[in-house]
Amino acid sequence: MKGMRTRDLVYCALFSALIAVFAQIQVPLPGLVPISLATFGIMIAGLLLGWKYGLLAAAVYVLLGAGGVPVFAGFKGGLAALTGPTGGYIIGYMPYAALAGLPVKKCQDAFWGRCGLLALGTLVCYTLGTAWFMVATGRTLGESMGLCVLPFLPGDAVKTALAAFLAPKLRKAKAAK
Repeated sequence: MKGMRTRDLVYCALFSALIAVFAQIQVPLPGLVPISLATFGIMIAGLLLGWKYGLLAAAVYVLLGAGGVPVFAGFKGGLAALTGPTGGYIIGYMPYAALAGLPVKKCQDAFWGRCGLLALGTLVCYTLGTAWFMVATGRTLGESMGLCVLPFLPGDAVKTALAAFLAPKLRKAKAAK
């Protein structure tokens, strides 16, 4: 915690709360994984706070949920949510936020660069989540992709474009404070 400013810690807390609120905005699907806006919160946290504080905001969110606070989609919380079929996606939020906030100037300064960082974060989150889903449910890779990845691609593309578009504007507003 050495070298962390109070302002940065407040932003981490605010973004953890924002992710929790976004997680409740969801569309249930026939499978076990709902579509939620939690990943949009993760994207914005990483892009605005940078890799270190974006990761911290995501970690606080995950730890709150693991501790039983109902912050996960559908107002779920507790270790059962992390060890259940969707737990790998929740754990994947941490590297997702870190990747979104990588200090690669060419990426952070360009719309397509930000989209690339977000796509990389999405890939890592999908990989961790789908692998865990397969372990937890005993489903094959094909079944898991059909339930946990393919239905989410269009929405994640929209969230990625929106986050990449909004990030510079929100960064300016944050800097003005």
